[in-house]
Amino acid sequence: MSKLFPQQNKILIIGDAILDVYYLGKVDRVSPEAPVPVVQVQKTSKKLGGAANVANNISKLNGDASLIGFSGKDMNCKILKDLLSENNINHSLIETQCPTITKIRVVSGVQQIVRVDFEENITTTDELEFLKIKHLDHDFENCDIIVLSDYGKGFITEKFSQYVINKSNIANKPTIIDPKGNDWEKYRNATIVTPNVKELSEIVGFPLENEDDIIEKAGLMVKQKFNFKYLLVTRSEKGMTFFGEEIEHIRTTATEVFDVSGAGDTVVATIARALSSGYSWIDSIKLANKAAGIVVSKIGTEPISYYELEDSIEEFREENKVIDNDKVENIIKELKSKDKKIVFTNGCFDIIHKGHIKYLQEAKKHGDVLIIGLNSDQSVKRLKGPERPIKDQEERSLIMSALEMIDYVIIFDEDTPAAILEKIRPDTLIKGGDYKIEEIVGREFAVTTTVIPFINGYSTSSTIDKIKTI
Repeated sequence: MSKLFPQQNKILIIGDAILDVYYLGKVDRVSPEAPVPVVQVQKTSKKLGGAANVANNISKLNGDASLIGFSGKDMNCKILKDLLSENNINHSLIETQCPTITKIRVVSGVQQIVRVDFEENITTTDELEFLKIKHLDHDFENCDIIVLSDYGKGFITEKFSQYVINKSNIANKPTIIDPKGNDWEKYRNATIVTPNVKELSEIVGFPLENEDDIIEKAGLMVKQKFNFKYLLVTRSEKGMTFFGEEIEHIRTTATEVFDVSGAGDTVVATIARALSSGYSWIDSIKLANKAAGIVVSKIGTEPISYYELEDSIEEFREENKVIDNDKVENIIKELKSKDKKIVFTNGCFDIIHKGHIKYLQEAKKHGDVLIIGLNSDQSVKRLKGPERPIKDQEERSLIMSALEMIDYVIIFDEDTPAAILEKIRPDTLIKGGDYKIEEIVGREFAVTTTVIPFINGYSTSSTIDKIKTI
């Protein structure tokens, strides 16, 4: 079981499978036959592209990926299938009379000199539609998430796309779509569609400046028009904009951009992999943003590896310290597997003052990871009265997660943190004030229990009283 993705659910990728071939070399002269550079090839690389690259990204993130797509009856089909098998990707490639879609790129250093494409427009027939539905129906029951990777090469027709989306909606399985072209009727009612700014411009019918307010207006219009549950606009150096219950702008994490080839594939793959492991939509998208920031620093269609993403996870966690109760046990299991000493304390933390800071700093000294149990708004009202809290739980949890000494924040609705403590079972339970050890709730779930005296002269109640007199 991977620590970053503790669950393993199956992901079905449907779309245009492509073979990417790279001729890598150097240029030191111009051809005497024509005014073109001569590339001395030093290395040839064959990689999975298109929908196959989405599947490869999922596989490299320790995911269970299956692919349905087209291929030709040629040598490149064999190469494509061999690459899929080598990367542990289950595949059902429907052979057509057209060649396997192949893109050859000639590259000198980091500069692409020319691209040569081998492909033909695939004419949709009743037989091909039947075969696609047959393969989908065969794989559908065993998958949890469906990705439609549309490169506009003929696999994702409107009839087939609507069949997939409707079937998925009935089964309550999310559909993640990487779109192409300006016919988005075929994506109607999808769970989420992930255009870049250029693709969003094409669908609204005019060029869009990559500015927050402009993207917000266009995104809302498109989301409503096609009845998408969510929309994610990838915005190159500006990051991403997610249209969920609210609009959230997520800034890029890339430091250098060498090649954006395959970045969209990495985004949909990471979202699918994170969702399949129980992440929320917004956390899945923030993780995908990090993954995209990594792959654009590479040359060519190159998937992100699990270990690359794991290395960046500490920063991700700093941005996402507030955790849901249903994720507590997985996080604790991961921390204990690393032999981390866990410290727990709890409180309302309504108005932060010097006493709180000193108390939390002292608590952190007792271990490696400090987890805060934060009383919910309803819990505070029951304990402190109807006029409390002053700040709601969202604001209080945001303030707490911004403090350097705190690693995680968990909001609980009960009057005491006993239920949370039973899940966490910390090495040290910290309580502030003049409690006797035997009076502390939940101490039976901790290895040790320690009382830290509060600093005299500092309390939330006295602070509120002082404000009222001003």
